[in-house]
Amino acid sequence: MKQTWRWFGPSDAITIADIRQTGAAGIVSALHHLPPGVIWRPEEIARRKAEIEGSPDAPTGLTWDVAESLPVSEAIKTQSAPWRDHITAYCESMRHLASAGITTICYNFMPVLDWTRTSLRTPLPHGGTAMRFDLIDFAVFDLYLLARPAAGEDYAEALRNQARERHGAMTEGEKTALTAHIIAGLPGAMEHWTLEDVRAQLEAYRGIGSEQFRAHLVDFLAEVAPLAARLGLRLCCHPDDPPFPLLGLPRVMSDLADYRTVTRAVDLPANGVTFCTGSLGVRADFDPVAFIKALGSRIHFLHLRNTRRDGAVDRGRCSFAESDHLDGDTDMVATIRAVLQEEARRRAEGRTDAEIPMRPDHGHDLLDDRNRPGQPGYPLIGRMKGLAELRGVMAALA
Repeated sequence: MKQTWRWFGPSDAITIADIRQTGAAGIVSALHHLPPGVIWRPEEIARRKAEIEGSPDAPTGLTWDVAESLPVSEAIKTQSAPWRDHITAYCESMRHLASAGITTICYNFMPVLDWTRTSLRTPLPHGGTAMRFDLIDFAVFDLYLLARPAAGEDYAEALRNQARERHGAMTEGEKTALTAHIIAGLPGAMEHWTLEDVRAQLEAYRGIGSEQFRAHLVDFLAEVAPLAARLGLRLCCHPDDPPFPLLGLPRVMSDLADYRTVTRAVDLPANGVTFCTGSLGVRADFDPVAFIKALGSRIHFLHLRNTRRDGAVDRGRCSFAESDHLDGDTDMVATIRAVLQEEARRRAEGRTDAEIPMRPDHGHDLLDDRNRPGQPGYPLIGRMKGLAELRGVMAALA
């Protein structure tokens, strides 16, 4: 596995110089200042590449290995105007990335909110903090703060009662913070929504069920994956996070069955998987080794992190928290062993992508992380600790 690090560009509080000290060899980045649906111009890509890799006279020793994310617009997801123009722009951006030598493109097909947490810095016993999704808190947001008309139908009576009691005990400051955490959006993205924005986006999904939404994903891939194959690119879809329905919205990339369906629908090696053990691992039925055995040849990118399920459970949904990389519900040692076996199989086949880029995804805020501004879930020390742990497992198994 090639060890990489996510960097949010010049505005990131963690610098390229900092990242060099973590031992990472590659960078995962994007043009976060550009909104979905626009073309990534060659000059913009070249500027970011130079910021990462330096100049021929002063190289950083790092390479830009993965574009995460080249975002898929809400217009494409709902197939509303101007979705065809946005696909044209997406294809042009792919051409420009390929010309710059960036061959792996991560994206997601989550509706409206992307990844969702109810707390971005929950205190831990050792003094650090972690991101957390609390199902009761989310029900408070859905039922009382967003006040979605059909929200009551989505929760069992017991959970509705717990949400009512918790809402009644909350201060206005706690309600404001909960709303801000949930609608924070994709890390590094320029979009920052209000409750009214979320309500408008939900309205755009009215009448779009899971089957139709999956069909929209397949339509998107039918347009972009053949071009990716011709350009030598690898597209990899990130799983839903969390991997269950929220706000009455469809989820179509939550488990192995979903990935099998979509990879078979557009059956090209370029149509692949971002294997995120943290997102998929929230489901109690997730088996990372079985997933790798089934779709290992289509895994183009690895997010290695861990979560632990706890608290309220309702209709297949649960509360969970970000755990240490080696101490959650996912067996990370077995996962890494299976990945190394997949890489060995690729080398035996002579594949040029035998080494799969990985990054330590998320991390606890530890030590000086607590005083450093930055993206929630992406601290310097917490992620470096996770990378060191993962690197130790990799070294032992190799």
